[in-house]
Amino acid sequence: MLCDFFLQIIGDIGVWRRALAWLLLFSGCILPHSVDAQVRPIRRVLILNDLGIISSPGFAEIDRAVLAGLQKSQYQIELYQETLDLTLFPDEASWFREGFVRKYSDRRPDVIIAAGSGSLQFIAETNDSFLRNVPIIFCAILGKIPETKPGMPLTGVLAKLRPEETLNAALHLLPDTRHVVVVGGMGKFDLGWEAIAKQSFHEYEARMDFMYLNDLTMPALLERLRHLPKNTIIYHTAITQDAAGDRFIDSSQSVPLVATAANAPVFVMDDVDLNGGAVGGDLVNWADDAGVVAEMAVRVLNGERPEDIPVVTSKGTYMFDWRALNRWGIKESDLPPDSIVLNRQPGFWDLYKRYVLVTIFVLLAQSAAILGLLWQRKRRRGTEAELRRSEEKFSKSFRHSPLAISLITAKDDRYIEVNETFEELTGWTYAEVAGRSPRDLQLWVDFNQRIAFLQQLEEKGNVEGLEVQIRRKDGQIRTTLGSSELIDFGGEPCGLSVFTDITERKQAEEALANVNRRLIHAQEQERTRIARELHDDINQRIAMLSVELDMVQQRISGSDLETGRRIKGVQRSLLDIGLEVQTISHRLHSSKLEYLGLAVACRGFCREVAERHKVKVDFAAEDLPLGLPQEVSLCLFRVLQESLNNAIKYSGVQDFEVKLHGTDHEIQLTVRDRGIGFDVDKAMNGEGLGLISIRERAGLVKGTVSITSKPMGGTQITVRVPLGSAKRTSEMTFGAA
Repeated sequence: MLCDFFLQIIGDIGVWRRALAWLLLFSGCILPHSVDAQVRPIRRVLILNDLGIISSPGFAEIDRAVLAGLQKSQYQIELYQETLDLTLFPDEASWFREGFVRKYSDRRPDVIIAAGSGSLQFIAETNDSFLRNVPIIFCAILGKIPETKPGMPLTGVLAKLRPEETLNAALHLLPDTRHVVVVGGMGKFDLGWEAIAKQSFHEYEARMDFMYLNDLTMPALLERLRHLPKNTIIYHTAITQDAAGDRFIDSSQSVPLVATAANAPVFVMDDVDLNGGAVGGDLVNWADDAGVVAEMAVRVLNGERPEDIPVVTSKGTYMFDWRALNRWGIKESDLPPDSIVLNRQPGFWDLYKRYVLVTIFVLLAQSAAILGLLWQRKRRRGTEAELRRSEEKFSKSFRHSPLAISLITAKDDRYIEVNETFEELTGWTYAEVAGRSPRDLQLWVDFNQRIAFLQQLEEKGNVEGLEVQIRRKDGQIRTTLGSSELIDFGGEPCGLSVFTDITERKQAEEALANVNRRLIHAQEQERTRIARELHDDINQRIAMLSVELDMVQQRISGSDLETGRRIKGVQRSLLDIGLEVQTISHRLHSSKLEYLGLAVACRGFCREVAERHKVKVDFAAEDLPLGLPQEVSLCLFRVLQESLNNAIKYSGVQDFEVKLHGTDHEIQLTVRDRGIGFDVDKAMNGEGLGLISIRERAGLVKGTVSITSKPMGGTQITVRVPLGSAKRTSEMTFGAA
């Protein structure tokens, strides 16, 4: 049918069009062969690492980066992944080798990527013929390459730790440092990393006091770290096993424990340790190393010999956590050049840049028109007709603008020009304000804000997104929003300001907040009523019914065993129902929150959730103020309930972290998981009310909510509520559930 169609075309068109038609027909005939040629050849790649991706987030980063790099090749990659799990089974390589050989004898890899010294030695010591001449590319090996077989085809990336560079940076950031505490563990990896630190710090030991803590149990270590002397810094190597033999995941368990307990800043060795409160340092970036390894693997798959690809050494990167820098009062401007700062909180520009840009565009358009008219008015030397035309243009763009516009001298802060909207907004006419300053008129309610505004205008040349309360001539207070720019007018610096009245909008926002506050208050009252009815009425009835069943069972003759067994079953069911009713009652209204405070209530809730869902919830609280307002405690408790229940329901993991942290100015709640993550914008715009409820509750106590989530990268919800000055008490709990 396709050929008949083209023959019809050939018969109807001219010669040159016939040639084009035959070309199309020929292309159609060979198209299937082109599609078949698109099928990519298969290549097998095996990744063998020292630790599992669960017990070591560093090796998990390596696996992800290698996979991403291999996807760029011209082959269809058949990827295999194995782990020796040396932290859990340090001496079990022999039995693993037998299974390894059976598994891959008929599935010979084209390339083996060995992540870690143990993995490279394992491959070198495996004498089976199917591994002979298989190219090997290594990474995550510290110091030097382990001994291998002569002529073994390999290349890779050597990881180089730079503790001395981190120490130099720490001493620059904290010049009063007198004591250095190096913490580590008793595992095989721990001792190797501590040895590197000792060698690097050897020449510094004559200049300051060094103390190495690696032979303690975790509780004993944390207690020591709580009571370190002033002017101390901590250098964390690795803790995969403590003196009691207890094992830990270093980056996700040991580092947060150490950083949270310590009364001194903690610096670390690699990028995966930069969480849970660590400051940072000159860090090895495992993902970058793995990216280089993936490029080498692609070159080998393309035909290059590993021996012809030079071994490279990883480059360290200065990386720091913005939150830890603020905690210890370290200025970001003092960091080494080209430092990477993570977890920086979004500023005004990040949150409102879209609105600011629109406002700036409008202001610039207005300003351009106004400046042209003002400049023309000042410099005009023409006839009366030219003057009238200029006045008409000025009147249209300046006098009748819907925005309140004023022009003030920068030298003595006195009005030169104002428009009609300014007069309507303030109640002052041009004749009344000309030559006078805002101070003379007592226009700004907070004149200290006016002083700060003038300083910023002088230093930066512009002020954007400024919210100002003004006092009209009749005494009425109005709220305005606007911007100002420093311009040259007639050879004199002047401030061109544009403001708009947002009083009604602010009142509407406050009215909406009041409605939300009343709705939430009514909701809490109803929760309390239902909880009390469940506890005092329904639960008591269930208990009485159980007692009556017990009495009935006692009256039954011993021969009627079946009836007695059924009554026992009913009693057990009643007990389960009573416990569930009690749990629902506590969920609706926490008496612990009312009588024992926020920390105790949150800890109890975490424990109950962990037991009910068979998960692990690590809860910690520190420096909480005494006498927290009830509305703040209730807000944070409800946010914890919503966040933790959502995490358990949707994250797909079993471990969760909850932290309450207080400062002189605020209290902070953080709920974190390392699950599948989600699209925050999509969730906020969806039908669910959970995240919206969290934001509304936080807003009622002037709090802010930060939600960070990415696919397969976990989720963190942080709520910050500002506080007045309050006496704080230190409180810390590990592994509450």
